[in-house]
Amino acid sequence: MMQDAGVTSAHMPEGYAIAVHDLHKSFGQRHVVRGCSINVPYGNIYGFLGPNGTGKTTTIRMLCGLLTPDAGTGTCLGYNIRTQSALIKRQAGYMPQKFGLYDDLTIRENLEFVARLYEMPDAKQVATDALHRLGLHHRQNQLAGQLSGGWKQRLALAACVLHKPRLLLLDEPTAGVDPKARREFWDEIHAFAAEGITVLVSTHYMDEAERCHQIGYLLDGKLLVHGAVSDIIAQSRLSTWRITAQNTAEVMHDLQKRAGVEMATSFGTQLHIAGADAEALQRAIESMQAVFPAAQAEKITPSLEDIFIHTMAAVGDRDSQIEEKAGEDASA
Repeated sequence: MMQDAGVTSAHMPEGYAIAVHDLHKSFGQRHVVRGCSINVPYGNIYGFLGPNGTGKTTTIRMLCGLLTPDAGTGTCLGYNIRTQSALIKRQAGYMPQKFGLYDDLTIRENLEFVARLYEMPDAKQVATDALHRLGLHHRQNQLAGQLSGGWKQRLALAACVLHKPRLLLLDEPTAGVDPKARREFWDEIHAFAAEGITVLVSTHYMDEAERCHQIGYLLDGKLLVHGAVSDIIAQSRLSTWRITAQNTAEVMHDLQKRAGVEMATSFGTQLHIAGADAEALQRAIESMQAVFPAAQAEKITPSLEDIFIHTMAAVGDRDSQIEEKAGEDASA
């Protein structure tokens, strides 16, 4: 399923750090990425979301030249992702999920080693600058293997910006990191973006997604949702309510049986319920309040988590219907 390696101008706008169209990648019989198209302007932070195993890492590796697409066209930093991957690698910083530096070297030794790999003219000074920028100078003689998860991620970030890349590709950089370290890490990401560096970052955290200029949601290798967070929320057409009650378990059990309620989640003494049919959802709430008159209901703006869970459920229902129809056709 190969296509022309040339970049199709109709799909490759000017001014984009990443501009890829209809990317596909399979491993054996498993179709991992299915027609992914992304445009990321220079200097933007793009958030990549989706469940594990849905194709985020594979897409990132195609963008930086570590994998060649089976089909699709595109550019990264103006270079063809098929034919100019070596040029992309020189100007991109890639931070994989797993810590990839040497545990038995110190922080400084790791950074100087990476600087020499990139043939930087003064590896010691380059490492010193990175140590100070990322707040690692007071730990520079500590072995990397002795660092906590948060400090390891900070070291990994320092290593992938040593050569002053124009693009950062960060694959779940804050997984398993405490909230304070996550916030500091994201402050650094925004500082790099302010300097004109484009960032594509995959994450499972909704609060991190909200800090991105644009986000994309991948499911089963397909990009289902793409755009600014505010636009995605505005276009979701998802009606969401907050229910406050003392007996939340009983109220939830009642609501889950009513038409129009597609999701019901407990948050202590509150419930969040959502559905695509606003009128049906409101009727369900009114019927519930007839049974539980003390329950208070307030309409709220849907969260990204609400939207993505609803999207996953909708795709699951659609796929089930397709499979059932295929089964009926096969038996006919």
